[in-house]
Amino acid sequence: MDFFESNYFTYKDSTLYCEDISLTEMSHQIETPFYVYSKKYLYDNYLKFEKAFEGIKHKIFYACKANYNINIIKLFNDLGAGIDVNSAGEFHRALKASVKPKNMIFSGVGKTREEIKLALDNNIHMLKAESLSEIELINEVGKSLGKTAPIAIRVNPNVDPATHPYISTGLAENKFGIDEKAAVEIFRKADSFANISVVGIDMHIGSQITKVEPYVEAITKLVQLKNKLKSYDINITHIDIGGGMGIKYFDEKPFLIDDFAKAIIPVLSKTDCEIFMEPGRILTANAGALVTKVLYKKTNLDKNFLVVDAAMNDNLRPSLYKAYHHIQPVKKTDKGEFKADIVGPICESGDFLGKQRVIQEVEEGDLLSLMSAGAYGIVMSSNYNARRRPPEILVDGNNFHIIRERETFDQLIQNEKIIQF
Repeated sequence: MDFFESNYFTYKDSTLYCEDISLTEMSHQIETPFYVYSKKYLYDNYLKFEKAFEGIKHKIFYACKANYNINIIKLFNDLGAGIDVNSAGEFHRALKASVKPKNMIFSGVGKTREEIKLALDNNIHMLKAESLSEIELINEVGKSLGKTAPIAIRVNPNVDPATHPYISTGLAENKFGIDEKAAVEIFRKADSFANISVVGIDMHIGSQITKVEPYVEAITKLVQLKNKLKSYDINITHIDIGGGMGIKYFDEKPFLIDDFAKAIIPVLSKTDCEIFMEPGRILTANAGALVTKVLYKKTNLDKNFLVVDAAMNDNLRPSLYKAYHHIQPVKKTDKGEFKADIVGPICESGDFLGKQRVIQEVEEGDLLSLMSAGAYGIVMSSNYNARRRPPEILVDGNNFHIIRERETFDQLIQNEKIIQF
């Protein structure tokens, strides 16, 4: 079988390490399943992003929906990033991470009146609006508070990002943004509202995009729109290119950040706008792994199964998207290989982490590591089957910190009340 390694997850004496910590040794102190992240990966990847765009005025807003652990939000904010939030809950998490509201932007296609008020009460940097109805509501809330709301309008450039349909967001058939053909009219309408300040154009064409060309096409359309708006005395101060940059899970060949910057900076340089971007997955996914233990080996007819203690409630992506995560043993041996489905304990046929994987022969009690799990892992977890969400561990060289404890059984029922029938 192939082994997924990097500068941050490596085998030493046949044992998988995160930085300088053995995952086997970690499992002696922390019960499986657990998420583990490399702090160095998070630092290095963010600084690589910053360096690639140093030739243009820009601001990175970390899309915390990818991994909203308070410590990870704080890490990026301390490095100079702003934070992109999608809900009142993510806003609250960012506040707890000591992020100033002026350093946040608020995204989302369905913001409530309460969320809009929360953002304006706290003088957030900007709201990203996705429909005329939402702009009208933002104006109404702004008027009630005696405030002018800074907004960017998300334009749907109708560009095919060539990704999974569930995470494509830039086509006309998707729910996000406003149609590019109606954009000028909606910008002009928004500009006429007394409690709205139109400051930006925004896009986000999808996730896990591995080619530069869709970005170049979409950004070219945004620059053309910006120039057209100028003729109506609507002076946009920033263009937000969103996120969605892809990573390697299996055999993808994603673009390098340097090549991405070289492709889009010439287009963006034709404006005097500051450039915003909202990377999420690309900053965190390959920083993390989900470590799980083999509970049982079983065979039904000619099909092999490894039943492990992690499940779809811990990492939903394989069940939801049929997404691929490389799964490999924490301890390499010379026992040979076999093919098996790696499945969890949940009462669903869709509870699997990988199907028909060629994997090293393992025994009950051995550890497996599901790689590339630092994005859309814990944030999409649930309590299905009344299972407790797993802990999160941050490795820093030869030290590690528990940055989220495993949930307790009492926490599972803390909001429920027993009534008398």
